[in-house]
Amino acid sequence: MKLGIGIGWRPEIAAEVEALTGIDWVEAVAENLCADHLPGSLVRLRERGVTVVPHGVSLGLGGADRPDAGRLASLAARAELLGTPLVTEHIAFVRAGGPLTATPRLEAGHLLPVPRTWDALEVLCENVRIAQDSLPVPLALENIAALISWPDEELTEGQFLAELVERTGVRLLIDVANLHTNHVNRGEDPAKALDELPVEAIAYVHVAGGVEKDGVWHDTHAHPVTAPVLDVLAELRSRVDPPGVLLERDDAFPPGAELAAELETIRGTLRAAAELKTVRGTLRAAAPDSGAGNSRGAGPLAGKPAAPGARDRTAVAQTALLSSLVAGTPAPEGFDHRRLRVQSRALAAKRADVVAKVAPELPRILGDGYRAAFLDYARARPMSGGYRRDALDFAERILISGGLADPVAQRRLTHWWEHRSGPRPPRRTARLVRAARAVLVGK
Repeated sequence: MKLGIGIGWRPEIAAEVEALTGIDWVEAVAENLCADHLPGSLVRLRERGVTVVPHGVSLGLGGADRPDAGRLASLAARAELLGTPLVTEHIAFVRAGGPLTATPRLEAGHLLPVPRTWDALEVLCENVRIAQDSLPVPLALENIAALISWPDEELTEGQFLAELVERTGVRLLIDVANLHTNHVNRGEDPAKALDELPVEAIAYVHVAGGVEKDGVWHDTHAHPVTAPVLDVLAELRSRVDPPGVLLERDDAFPPGAELAAELETIRGTLRAAAELKTVRGTLRAAAPDSGAGNSRGAGPLAGKPAAPGARDRTAVAQTALLSSLVAGTPAPEGFDHRRLRVQSRALAAKRADVVAKVAPELPRILGDGYRAAFLDYARARPMSGGYRRDALDFAERILISGGLADPVAQRRLTHWWEHRSGPRPPRRTARLVRAARAVLVGK
């Protein structure tokens, strides 16, 4: 299946994407699409013959729990609606806790790395098989960027991916920006990962921008693609001609002309790498055979089976890590405490950014004080539901804790909360009801 050159479709740049020439396909975040109808922009793109691939972010297939049937059904419905040739997700966990650990459910609000251990591989493979059985089209999984490393890992990234493909037949979505991120943050060689993973299983490739701060690479998707990321793309192209390559941008969207220029740079990188591969192939053919190969080495490992209880052990480990990141519990043994603090701040900032998008009225009402107020709230209140619930909980905390000094802002926040929470909001305690009523009476 040949996809070609594509770009991530986002509502903020829908018009710019439609205006781009030479676009063969787009990718849309699955959770941002309704299950029964498409935005007009995507309808028009499909009418032009542009393929649309749904890209999921919330399944958490690397988590200890088995995949949620409702989330799988939702992703399947979007695949059917789009008539897509495949769907994609991530090798990550996004929530932890719950029945497996008899602890409160916690949501990360972001993609977190799974440990590259035989236990985690066993759990991931079972979850992938469940997902494959529930989806109407093939599934491809993306390697993620990480700020932190798990202690006592048993496999490299390339080995982990090779084993995953060998056991499940799943396709791969290789993000070259994430390979670069892991090079900076975890000292992992992108070329080695490419040598070890099964490049023939690649469904398509992501290219995205980021920024380095204090020795840590942040995969922002809000900056231009850098030369080191393009170098990794060239490394990949020297090994395989990927069926598709896609430019991702999720924030700080530039004008359409800049997007077009980045796409042309990606095309140029692919062309140059392909030409160099041809030259190298000609030189090798003319040289005496040295017997040295350039394949990915020994291939999948002799699959060491996980011991009984892999899912339970994975649940305990992931819950301990996520709790330290979002609830302030002690850091699990073996982790870099400095990196955990960086990751914790990044998760809180991500929550603040997404809530501001989900509920844009809140930063308008709170003004310059929104971010500080939300980060203070996030330190005391881990996310246990989705972002819309998080926005409501944030507003409720402000109203309960004394409200706002500005009476106009107080009224606006009260009306916003009242309108969205309804007469009996879910999970409302008697104390919250009394406090909210007192605020309404006093406005």
